[in-house]
Amino acid sequence: MSSLRLLSRSQRTPEVVHFHGNKVALLRHGGDFFPALFQALHLATTSISAEFYIIKPDDTGNTFAQALMDAAARGVAVSLIYDFLGCYDTPSAFFQRLQAAGVQCLPFNKPVFSKLHWLDIRDHRKVVVIDGITAFLGGLNVGDEYSGFGESFLRWRDVGLRLDGPAVVELQRLFLTTWKQEGGPGNPGQPEPQAVPIPAGDADVMIVNGTPHHTRSVIRSSFRVAMTGAIHSIRIVTPYFIPGPRVVRSLLRAVMRGVKVQLIVPSISDVPTIQLMSRAYLAPLLDAGVEIYERQGTILHAKVMLIDDYWVTLGSANFDFRSFHRNYEINVIIDSREFGAEVLRMFAEELEKSRRVALTEYDRGNRFERFLEWMLGPLSRFL
Repeated sequence: MSSLRLLSRSQRTPEVVHFHGNKVALLRHGGDFFPALFQALHLATTSISAEFYIIKPDDTGNTFAQALMDAAARGVAVSLIYDFLGCYDTPSAFFQRLQAAGVQCLPFNKPVFSKLHWLDIRDHRKVVVIDGITAFLGGLNVGDEYSGFGESFLRWRDVGLRLDGPAVVELQRLFLTTWKQEGGPGNPGQPEPQAVPIPAGDADVMIVNGTPHHTRSVIRSSFRVAMTGAIHSIRIVTPYFIPGPRVVRSLLRAVMRGVKVQLIVPSISDVPTIQLMSRAYLAPLLDAGVEIYERQGTILHAKVMLIDDYWVTLGSANFDFRSFHRNYEINVIIDSREFGAEVLRMFAEELEKSRRVALTEYDRGNRFERFLEWMLGPLSRFL
C-alpha cells in the first residue's frame, strides 16, 4: 500500500490532520535535543507554548525555566502546561518563580474533589511551539536523565525532532484547546493558528492527537494502519510494550505477508513491572519470527516506528494501554525518504548496541514469574 493511501485512511478522524510542505530534523539524542531547544527559546520573538508531562528541578529543568523567564522578560508571551501528577515531586516554588517572572503556568488535571474519577488521566505530551512556526517534540521530558547521549544509566536513550512548517499550526491549536479545557486564565497570549500556513520543506506530516475520550484509540489505530500498509519492513523502538492483542495480531499478519519485523526494547526498565508483563506479548512474536532486541548500557525511553524505511512515527505515545486509552498524547507521522533514511541509520546503530533475544529465554520463566504475569495482567491498563 502506498503512503498516500495510508494517509487517506488515517485521515478519517479529525484527530489525525495531514499537512504538506514541512521541514523535519531528527534530534537523535537528548544531548542534541535540549541544546537545539534552548537556542530556539533564546531566539523566540513573539510566543512560546510549552507542554510537558515531567519537569524536574535539576540542572536541565532550571536551564529550561531560565530560558522561559528570559523570554518573558523580552516581552515574549510564554505559557506552560505541566502535568500535576507527573510533576508531583517538583516543588511548587519552581512554578511560582516562573509565574512571578511572567510565565503563565497551568497544572493539568490538578486533583479536586469533583474530578476524583479523572485522577488517572494524564497529559503525557512533550511539545514546545515557538512563534507559531517551529516546534520541538518527541519522548523527552525535562530532566537531566533525558539530556545526555544514552550511554549511561544516568542519561537515558531518547529521541526528538524539530518541526517547521504548516503542521506546527495544528500543534499550536491543540495547545490552545488544552489551555481552555483546563480553565487556563484568560488569553495565554499565544497566536491563533494561521489561516494559510507557509511551507518550509517537502515532508508530508500528520499530527495524531491522542486523548482518553475515544472509544477506539486513535494512537493505536495509527500504529495498526501503518503496520497494515507495511510491504518490506517494520522497525520499532519502544520503552514499554504492552500493546494488547490487536497490535500483536497486526504484527503477526505482517510477518505472514513476509514483512521483516524488528523490535528494540529495554534490557533494564525504569518500570520493571511493565518489563515483566511485556513478556506475554513478546513471546508469541518471537515464536512467529519477529526479531526482538534488548538495548544495553542505558535505559531506553525513545518511541519510534519506521515502516518500509520512509514512513516514520515519532512522539510521546508508548505501545501500551495507558498511551492508547488514558493519556493525552502527541505523535507525528512523517512521510519522507530522506528523514526515513536518517531514522534507519539511527536504528542500525541501536541494533549494534542491543542483544538479540532468544525464544528460549522467555520459555525459562519460573512459576513465580508466570504467577506475577497473571496477577498483574488486569493492571496493564493503568501502568
